[in-house]
Amino acid sequence: MDLSKPSNENITFMIEEIKAKLRMVNVDAMKSEHFNNSQYEDLLDLYEMVKSRDNITPNEMQAIAKELGSLRK
Repeated sequence: MDLSKPSNENITFMIEEIKAKLRMVNVDAMKSEHFNNSQYEDLLDLYEMVKSRDNITPNEMQAIAKELGSLRK
């Protein structure tokens, strides 16, 4: 998937991948429609960081969830 260009499809893909990697319990709270293209670069950076990690600590999960919350519409 080409994530170099902002699109709703790319946002959906990244959010789903982040949720899967973090094994988020409350997945309904983090829907792709809660995000828009204006923060695409920040979301892409967060996605790339999450995907690059083998293990994510509980504290890091909290920080990632907080950052996702701040990126929501």
